[in-house]
Parts: sequence; C-alpha cells; structure tokens
Amino acid sequence: MAISRAQLVKELEPGLNALFGLEYKSYANEHAEIFDTESSDRAFEEEVMLSGFANASVKPEGQGVQFDDAQETFTARYTNETIALAFAITEEAIEDNLYDRLASRYTKALARSMANTKQVKAAAVLNNGFNASFAGGDGKALFATDHPTIAGSFKNELETGADLNETSLEQALIDIGKMTDERGLKIAARGMKLIIPSELQFTADRLMKSEGRTGTADNDINAIRNMGMIPQGYTVNHFLTNSKKWFVKTDVPNGLKHFVRSPIKTSMEGDFDTGNVRYKARERYVFGFSDPRGIFGSDAT
Repeated sequence: MAISRAQLVKELEPGLNALFGLEYKSYANEHAEIFDTESSDRAFEEEVMLSGFANASVKPEGQGVQFDDAQETFTARYTNETIALAFAITEEAIEDNLYDRLASRYTKALARSMANTKQVKAAAVLNNGFNASFAGGDGKALFATDHPTIAGSFKNELETGADLNETSLEQALIDIGKMTDERGLKIAARGMKLIIPSELQFTADRLMKSEGRTGTADNDINAIRNMGMIPQGYTVNHFLTNSKKWFVKTDVPNGLKHFVRSPIKTSMEGDFDTGNVRYKARERYVFGFSDPRGIFGSDAT
C-alpha cells in the first residue's frame, strides 16, 4: 500500500525536526561572544539614548538647588528581519523511496545554512563598522573619531588604524579609559574582550598570555597580562572579512545588541499541485548597536 503525502509528513516531520535541531545547535554561536541578546515583541525596537547630567554645582547657603535636564540625544532603531529557507522533495523521489535519505541530507544542509546566515549577519555589524554608509543613531559609523555629544565628541577607534601589537592594544585601552558621556563626564570604561579574525589568533595569544613582553630580549613584564587588562581574554570570530582589523568590547552597557523576535521554527507540508513535500525553517531577528562606546576598533589596512 502506497503511503500518502499526509502520512509521509506525519512520519517524517518529528525525526527531521530533531535532526535539524541537533545540526543547528552543533554550530558555534560566535555572535554570543560579542552581542547582548534581548527579546523583541514587535516589528522594530527603538532605544532612546539620554544625555545624563552635567557636574553638580555648589549650592550657596539659603539658595535653591540648581536643576538640570536629561536630554534625548538620539534613537537607535532595530528592524527585525525574517530569515527563511526551504527545500522540497519531489513526488517522484517519494515514489522511488528516496525521501528518507534525501530528507536527512537536505535537513542538515538547511540547518547549516540558517546557522551560517546568522553569524554572517552578526559579523556584518563589525565588518561594516568603519563604513559611513552604515550609520548609527548619531549619524556616524559604528567606529569614528568624532561621535557627536552635547559637550563635544568622543572616539571609539584609533586615530590612525594600526595592526594588532603591544603598542596599538595599549593605546586602545588608554583611549577606552578616556571615554566620556554625553556631558563630557569620564565614565571609567574598561576593555573587556579582544575580538579578532582567525588570522590574528596567534598574535593575540602571545599578547594576552606571555609573561614577558613579546618580541623583546629584556625582562620587562607583559603589562597587559600583569595588570589584568582585558579580563575576558580574546575571542576569534571566523566571519570577520578583514584579516587585520580588530576590536575591543568594553564594559559600557547598551552597546552591541541582538534582538530576537521569533526563534528558529521548522514546518513541513505536502503540496497538492506538485505532489512534493516541502520543509521550511524560519526565524526573525536583528543585529545592531546603540551606544558606540560599547566597542572600540582599529581600522588596520
């Protein structure tokens, strides 16, 4: 007795869903090392950045206290994207009893595609970070030397892009420590994690873990390691497209964000017209940034 499409779907779908889940989860979520994930309940999310207050003033005896206004400086907007892909198994393949083998192979490929797409979209925030065409809420690219503030400006990239080495990394940490808020107040920011492409992993390991200074014959200590700078170490992101650019994630909140509108879902159905059986994966999310102070970069070339 031939199996109907409805029966086939009923028999295959639970196993394919389990196979898809295992394959999808087998790929590393490299974006989780960079982005803070939050849930979303609408088509887009907006985050309004506030200026805070200026330094407090002296209150003369008998006089009233001065008031200050926290102003809205800019709004960061995140528009959720629907990411989806599907495959079909033909009626003829079903008749020839090829559906079991094909479905397993296609399901694994679909999971790989969905997982890879997410990492590419996450890394694109950094890959496009020096491009003014991808401006944030303040009208500047993610990385700039002149992010506007009420009190002036701040920078979150090296004045001159430099390859990853002891000098450039120390300068980045110095610049991070000098970051100010919208009113020009020091915020005591710290570099927490070094983010690098795979080509820089050996350089990063020597810089972060050597007891002495790298590339020298003297007995100077490795100050970055000795002082406990960059406490979360380094992470390699295999989806960064430039082999020289590198980044430092800071402890400033509301930096790089990942909003999830709808987690990954799969579904399967039979098609009456063609006789094919179709399997689909779908999710909705967006990657972006609010406060550029959340990350520092070097536009090395």
